Amino acid sequence: MRIKILQAIYAYEQSKDNNISRAEKELFHSIQKMYDMYLFLMLIMMEVRGVAEAKIEEGKKKRLATEEDINPNMRFVDNKLLKQLDENKALQTVAEKSKVNWMGEGELIRRIYRALIETEEYKEYMAAEENDYEADKEIIIRLFKRHLINHESLQYFFEEKSIFWIDDLDIVASMAIKTFKSFTKESDEFTPLLPLWKEPEDEKAFVKALFRKTLVQNDEHMALIKAATDNWEIERIALMDVILMKMALSEAREFKQIPMKVTLNEYIEISKYYSTPKSNTFINGILDKLFSEMTEEGTIKKIGRGLIN
Repeated sequence: MRIKILQAIYAYEQSKDNNISRAEKELFHSIQKMYDMYLFLMLIMMEVRGVAEAKIEEGKKKRLATEEDINPNMRFVDNKLLKQLDENKALQTVAEKSKVNWMGEGELIRRIYRALIETEEYKEYMAAEENDYEADKEIIIRLFKRHLINHESLQYFFEEKSIFWIDDLDIVASMAIKTFKSFTKESDEFTPLLPLWKEPEDEKAFVKALFRKTLVQNDEHMALIKAATDNWEIERIALMDVILMKMALSEAREFKQIPMKVTLNEYIEISKYYSTPKSNTFINGILDKLFSEMTEEGTIKKIGRGLIN
């Protein structure tokens, strides 16, 4: 959620529109769209399976069918995890409600299928003797992680759908992988997916408050950052770094139940992916200094044992 807020604030500061309410509405819309992306990724391996199944049926109908056409290797088509996903009521219901499907994208799916069957992982899986549930789950996760999400055509598809989706791909792919891993041999058609909001009221309140407070406290926090970076011209600091520091300062001030160490670590980690190679060290130094000063003067107040360090 912090990343989505970061993206929204970046877009807000780049825009000439200073309507906070409209920007907040767009933020929540982008979070919902991220969940749509999750559904797309949950569905795609079943679409690939569908292409494989169609290829087998075509082979059987050939006039001069080969032995392989007549007795095809059904291992991928019969993959136990894919069958569970195909029968999962939660996935079917939420995808239908969200109108998420791969209709009209047959060529994209076929292109991905052709790429996957050429991988060493796929060939080894199809040739292996063992055929248990864990092997079936492992191959789906490996193909998904190593090849599918890196496929250029898939990335282009998501880029065309939303300007933010390419930035979201790694996060959303990790959500899909986490879901795959949660399935077991005993999972049934009612096995739940990951929810968009784990604790809806609390998380939505966090997103709204952090977004608005960061914008409202902008001038105050810019002054603090300038004072803490007296050897730097503020214009020379990467915009992403500045936004991350402003968000961290607002979070430390406004959310008394979140330990400062957690806040600091979260924004340092985000900077590794969204800013320059040296940003994490720079941000760590500035925030550590400002957190100490603001704690001493009482601007930051934490309630509860272990929340300061």
